[in-house]
Amino acid sequence: MIVRISSSLLDAILAHAASVPDREVCGLLFGADDAILAFEATANVHADPARHFEIDPAALIAAHRAQRAGGRVMVGHYHSHPSGSALPSDEDVRSGEPGRLGMIIARGEARLYRSVVGQWHPITLASGHF
Repeated sequence: MIVRISSSLLDAILAHAASVPDREVCGLLFGADDAILAFEATANVHADPARHFEIDPAALIAAHRAQRAGGRVMVGHYHSHPSGSALPSDEDVRSGEPGRLGMIIARGEARLYRSVVGQWHPITLASGHF
């Protein structure tokens, strides 16, 4: 499976991760099954943001409410691994919401995965001028 994202949108997500190099950043991804069309940076409210992330529950609830009211569709989330690789950690796998996309950013690279129960499957992320 291939998921498309515009170069400018991917660059903005990568810039968000680079802007806070000493802690994990996170945010929500919006679009469709085959395309990421928008993102929203959210606060990382985890007690140890240098090593973990937790999307601000208020932002998550607001995104779900907006979607139910006919707004944009939340397809997943992104977060960074500032001192690691763009591979999912055991915690990422355990906490993934089945069916959702998860993007991990590390060292200027973004990798995309789809969460299934107990696993994250790699997805090809195609960036360009869409």
